[in-house]
Amino acid sequence: MMIFKSRKRFGQNFLVDASIIEKIMIAINPKSNDSIIEIGPGLSALTSPLLNKLDRLIAIEIDKDLAQILRNRHSSEKLILIENDAIVQDFSLFGSNIRIVGNLPYNISTPLLFHLMSVADIVIDQHFMLQKEVVDRMVATPSSRNYGRLSVMLQERYKIEKLFDVSPESFNPKPKVFSSIVRLIPLSGNRNRPNNYSFFKKVVSAAFSKRRKTLRNSLKELSSNINWSKIMISSEDRAEDISVDQFIRLSDHLENDLIV
Repeated sequence: MMIFKSRKRFGQNFLVDASIIEKIMIAINPKSNDSIIEIGPGLSALTSPLLNKLDRLIAIEIDKDLAQILRNRHSSEKLILIENDAIVQDFSLFGSNIRIVGNLPYNISTPLLFHLMSVADIVIDQHFMLQKEVVDRMVATPSSRNYGRLSVMLQERYKIEKLFDVSPESFNPKPKVFSSIVRLIPLSGNRNRPNNYSFFKKVVSAAFSKRRKTLRNSLKELSSNINWSKIMISSEDRAEDISVDQFIRLSDHLENDLIV
């Protein structure tokens, strides 16, 4: 058996727990003709069972040595391997109705999640293994400890469901933190959405950049003339108290105020 030493710079922790792999496969429930893209196939923990179910699988691997192991292990007719960094990969090249899965490197998980938002219109669903702390932030509700910018930005675009936790003992080498499996399903185009998405991002970022301050103070550089009663939000609330729909309402109001 080939021994592969994990590389810290790629954040590699390889899933080795067969029971967890089975639970992930049940969650994904792949069909033979699904168009699935796996990010970070590693040593084939998910790749092998996926290939047993699929006509073909596209996998993106940044590590050249791992890529060679994968090529030696799997048929090139079944596994389409792309050597690239997923954070710069153009996922729109894979067509429509794609499904994305992967054990995401913890050191780039947040920027990668934001990168994938740009192709949410062509995605059916996403199933990821992430650091538990990140998943708890993704699914957090207003006024809870974990609710923040990541919660708002992702929940505006996806229905997010935390499926189950995974202990460090399920990996080799063992990470220092717990992990979680999360499912993201893009919301439809007719959802409640901001009129100007770029401005919405700016408002959310400004609000959480000074999260201990009231909205009146954290947003005063954007506008000092907000009609709080009109948008039914208290100026004394903090960013962590505001729901996604309220942030959308606030963003639209601010934008209209700036245009006027």
